[in-house]
Amino acid sequence: MNAAPEAQSLRDLYRELVMDHARNPRNFGKLEASTHSAEGINPLCGDKLILYLDVGADDRVRAASFEGTGCVISLASASLLTETVVGMRSTNAARYFDVLRSRLSKAPGGTEPVIDLGKLQALEGVREYPSRVKCATLPWHTLGAALSCSDTPATTE
Repeated sequence: MNAAPEAQSLRDLYRELVMDHARNPRNFGKLEASTHSAEGINPLCGDKLILYLDVGADDRVRAASFEGTGCVISLASASLLTETVVGMRSTNAARYFDVLRSRLSKAPGGTEPVIDLGKLQALEGVREYPSRVKCATLPWHTLGAALSCSDTPATTE
C-alpha cells in the first residue's frame, strides 16, 4: 500500500476542513452571557478578534464564540477553538494551546504532552508556512488572555 496518496488525501481533507471553518465559522458572533472575554491582534497581518467565553463556577467552559476579521487560517482556528473548548475545564483548554503551539512550531515527534487534537490537527499543515503560524495561534493567545482575565489585548508578538 502506498502511503503517499493516503497522506495527500489526509492533507486534502484537512485543507477542506480549514476552508469550511473559514467560510462558515462556528460560534461567530458576540456571546451575550460571557463571563470572560479578550481581544486578540496580529499586528503583522491585521487579524483581529474578540473571544467570548462563558465559564461556570465549576471552571468548565459552557459556551464560546468570537467576532472579528482575519485570514482563512485565523478564522478557521478561532472557529475550531470555540468547538474544541466547550465542555472543558479552563486549565485543560489552556493545555491545548501549549500543545498546538508546540506542534505548529516544530517537526512532529517532539516531547510535547500527549493530547488528541482531533479536528485541530487540520491546523498542523500551517507548520509548512512559518509566517502563518501566528495566524493559527492568535485565537489561542486570545484564549489565554480571556482565561486570565487580562485587559491587555493578546498579540502574536
